[in-house]
Amino acid sequence: MDYRYTASGLDNVTLVGLKNVCDDDGEECITIPNINGLHKAIANAIVTHPRGMSGKELRFLRTLMGKTQAELGAEVHREGLEVGRWERGDHPIDPNAEAIIRVMTKEHLGLDLNARMDEITGWCVQTAETQPILIDASDPEAYKPLAA
Repeated sequence: MDYRYTASGLDNVTLVGLKNVCDDDGEECITIPNINGLHKAIANAIVTHPRGMSGKELRFLRTLMGKTQAELGAEVHREGLEVGRWERGDHPIDPNAEAIIRVMTKEHLGLDLNARMDEITGWCVQTAETQPILIDASDPEAYKPLAA
């Protein structure tokens, strides 16, 4: 079954192949085990998708890394207020800062990002549409992004 996962704060995440379970009354319900693994797979999908990230995706990555807006801003040589504007969608994310954030996320979370810096900077172009994030949820111990 496909399930739109909005608890992450993102509107564009769909879990594909999620298994239904039954509660004690026999009603079908959704359970999502291994949330940390799921959030890492979502982060991997964000840092590797070839379109500019949205403000909500930036907020997701920042909070997953445990950073404040001010801390992230300092690391990309911007004010924390500017990071807040990016996250709210008031201003487009600076492409150079976005490339650095992608690499920082990869290093912080131990993600697989086998791309050269020129490829990564090419992905950091804002678009009007949000990239769908599809996550293979058939094996909760090994969540992985699917090609959209």
